[in-house]
Amino acid sequence: MEKKSPSLFNLAVIVGALGYFVDVYDLLLFSIVRIPSLKSLGVSMEDIDKTDILSIQMAGLLIGGIVWGILGDKKGRLRVLFLSIVLYSLGSILNGFVHTVTQYAVVRFITGLGLAGELGAGITLVSEIMPKEKRGLATSLVAGIGLSGAVFAYFIKVQFGSSPEGWRTCYFIGGGLGFLLLGLRVGVLESGMYKSIEGKQVRKGAFIMLLNNGKRFKKYITAILIALPNWFVIGILLTFSNKFASLMKVQDPIDPGKAIMVAYAFVSIGDILIGFVSQWFKSRKISLWIFHIITVIGVIWYFHLQGAAGSTVYWVCVVLGFGTGFWAMFVTMAAEQFGTNIRATVTTTVPNMARGSLVLVTILFKSLIPSQGYFNSGWITGIIVFAIAFLALALTEETFGKELNYIEA
Repeated sequence: MEKKSPSLFNLAVIVGALGYFVDVYDLLLFSIVRIPSLKSLGVSMEDIDKTDILSIQMAGLLIGGIVWGILGDKKGRLRVLFLSIVLYSLGSILNGFVHTVTQYAVVRFITGLGLAGELGAGITLVSEIMPKEKRGLATSLVAGIGLSGAVFAYFIKVQFGSSPEGWRTCYFIGGGLGFLLLGLRVGVLESGMYKSIEGKQVRKGAFIMLLNNGKRFKKYITAILIALPNWFVIGILLTFSNKFASLMKVQDPIDPGKAIMVAYAFVSIGDILIGFVSQWFKSRKISLWIFHIITVIGVIWYFHLQGAAGSTVYWVCVVLGFGTGFWAMFVTMAAEQFGTNIRATVTTTVPNMARGSLVLVTILFKSLIPSQGYFNSGWITGIIVFAIAFLALALTEETFGKELNYIEA
């Protein structure tokens, strides 16, 4: 009897999507409640921008990405999914109890460690259980639904953030959602591909394998660099949209939190549609080129907003959000380029390395400001970021329809 092909809406896809929803909610919640939460802890407005808790959270993501990735290959995708959900849910709840900036930073680091495992484990699992014909669509659903967590975080902040201590409630909600997710996770089965290598004398989860082989190293680095524009847009253009708008004499004040919310609403739409674009062209690379070009158009528009109305800025955020809605495809391509014995390591570290690249992009941006000024530093950074990403995409192999049931020697 022929085995029935898994549905796009099977439990693994649903849990992956909801898990990433909670992941994105918590990941961006700090940026959304940063000012009221730090003010509540006694930090003055002058010192808030000097309190770099976001970089500490990103450090947790980078370290966690490597740890969870290795564990995902050594111990299984489901165990990582379970443990990472527990850790970031506990971290989110603890965020609601902090009373000093130091405590806040430590707990954000712990939360970052937990958040690092969710997407990679989920995408690896979904990639391995879905047939190659549906793989791109399934991972696009995971990311598309998951990324709407940012929009949910913004509205939760609006609902509960009006009081001085309302930000704590936002964190409690995130932790509660995580623990609710654990109940769904119970019915998900482990990947058959992974189970087929359990107990065998196969080198699993060896991060060094990505560094000591020239061909694998090139694939790994290019997989990361493809996503540089995503974090340039989010971490520079959207996060500092109020500052850029002021320099361009935009007619109305711009709320960076609203800019992020608007963009992520369309990131979510883009991440779902890119799966269908990839399916239509039967190519991962063509779909990524299309979305990168849309992002370039959005960036060019962004730097030509002199004297524009505030509403126009938010329309640019729509274009930027839609264009950067390639997160699912970028992570799926990373999963498809490597064997089962190191796939979780790759799929978990690649998105977290890409997230961590924001630190380097920010350093580049800030280092240019003294000589080029704030506005010019923005577009110069953009040119450099897109040049690197385009080169990486050109060097990346096509993976559409690739069989994944193999191991790396």
